[in-house]
Amino acid sequence: MKISSLLSGLALTALLAGSAAAQAPAAGTAPPVQPEIKTIGDWAVRCYPVQSQSPCDMFQQQNEKDSQQRILALSLAYIPHLDRHAIQIVVPLGIAIPKGIVVHTANFTSQPLAYRRCDRGGCYVETLVDNSLVDQIGRGGDNAMVKITADDGKSYDLKISLNGFSAAHDSMAEQARQKAKAPPAQPAAPAAPAPAK
Repeated sequence: MKISSLLSGLALTALLAGSAAAQAPAAGTAPPVQPEIKTIGDWAVRCYPVQSQSPCDMFQQQNEKDSQQRILALSLAYIPHLDRHAIQIVVPLGIAIPKGIVVHTANFTSQPLAYRRCDRGGCYVETLVDNSLVDQIGRGGDNAMVKITADDGKSYDLKISLNGFSAAHDSMAEQARQKAKAPPAQPAAPAAPAPAK
């Protein structure tokens, strides 16, 4: 396994663990940690008061009109020390797992993004992405789409509003740079013993 792949995996694990810890109720009687939230267009920029490599994200959720059940949620976080983004996309159950999802706009189509896990709340894409994918989404016009394939083979496009995307991203990334805690330094490898004479 390449070191960069290992570090990326560890960074993603740390990001997701930090995000889950920030959103989970604290033990005992302490209330859950509440983020600072700023609304920019159709996006919520959230910064959690926790020690994390990526304490801020930008978030959007689409709900079904009548039931208000979640159809799509998208979270995008910037990780300053990696100069990369972590993305989490949540879609309903009943999808074709091997197909993954595809994010597309009028002039851009991503490679398929693989699902990482499913639970009773839906199926999750959780991965590090290159900055170029974020740049392409930002230039997508009014909307981007998340294409999912149901387990019956039918494809559906779920809409993401891009209203305020660039301003929300800039705010989130700047706050992440200011508040992020760098990962601990890796210890140097021990020196090889001198050959016996």
